[in-house]
Amino acid sequence: MTQTIYDQMTEKIMLTGSKIIPEIFKMLADEDEAALLMAMPGTPEQLAEKTQKPLEAVEAMCRDLYRKGAAFKSFKGGETGYKMARDPIQFHDGTILWPEAPPKFLDLWQTFMEKEWPDFARLAAQFFPRPVTRVVPVGKSIDSGKQRILDADSVDKIIETADALAVTRCTCRVIAHKCDKPLEVCLQVNNAARYTLDRGTGREISKSEALDILRRCEEEGLVHVTMNKAHVGHFICNCCECCCQAMPLVISEGLAICDPSRYRAEIDPAACQLCGTCQDRCMFNAIVESRTDTGEAAMKADPDKCMGCGLCHTACPEGAVSLVETRAGDFIPV
Repeated sequence: MTQTIYDQMTEKIMLTGSKIIPEIFKMLADEDEAALLMAMPGTPEQLAEKTQKPLEAVEAMCRDLYRKGAAFKSFKGGETGYKMARDPIQFHDGTILWPEAPPKFLDLWQTFMEKEWPDFARLAAQFFPRPVTRVVPVGKSIDSGKQRILDADSVDKIIETADALAVTRCTCRVIAHKCDKPLEVCLQVNNAARYTLDRGTGREISKSEALDILRRCEEEGLVHVTMNKAHVGHFICNCCECCCQAMPLVISEGLAICDPSRYRAEIDPAACQLCGTCQDRCMFNAIVESRTDTGEAAMKADPDKCMGCGLCHTACPEGAVSLVETRAGDFIPV
């Protein structure tokens, strides 16, 4: 069977075999625009030469594809160029925030997430040595007087050291509609913020508002997730257990597509009153009722399931939960 250019684009973002992604590409780009995407990277002048199209037409198509999230700007050598989305996550996050995206387009994305994404995620977990994202603990859950806190371990520090901040809608909840959790809570940091503002898919916010958004998300029981890199300055997603592209598979299958934080919850049996608040708070089903060495009932965090998000700590009315460092600083990739 002959491949279409939309099949080729699908292969280019590592989703070979998908039946739905080519249809998404068709809604984003006509055949001339698709050919331009496949000719990227390059400046408009270089792309005009590659595609044998008038420069003015190429510039207009580049701007349109950039706004749609199918293309991204690059700034090598002091010139503005364009490159196609490089992977499924970048393509997902970029195109879903297309300001003029029709409902049918968003519904098609959700169909992909439900019907095809789980199998691709399972392949990714086998193929990539480490997940591309990781959990970051709730800011107030770690006792800084007792253990080391790296900048990459602290959502507050990521915000406080940022040069630019913006907020966008959560792409997962935009298409899934499975809960009533807050929508405008995806924090974009530094270059991601500048990209968001340049493209017109979010709004600029102050550090104070960003911290307020984090506190609100913690109250709502959302888990902070960021890029799995030691240097800070990407994004902070605030994930729910039902709409997120990663969490449902982490919870149901233990799929390694999001790393835990460097911490794990520990519960003091002497302070625990068995109220069950921590159990209700934990989306990973990591807290279970167990028995102490003396036979007394107490809550316990399963080390194999705990992602170290810290939400149980902030919810416990008795202060019985603490986060302890269980992974070295070099656990977070450079």
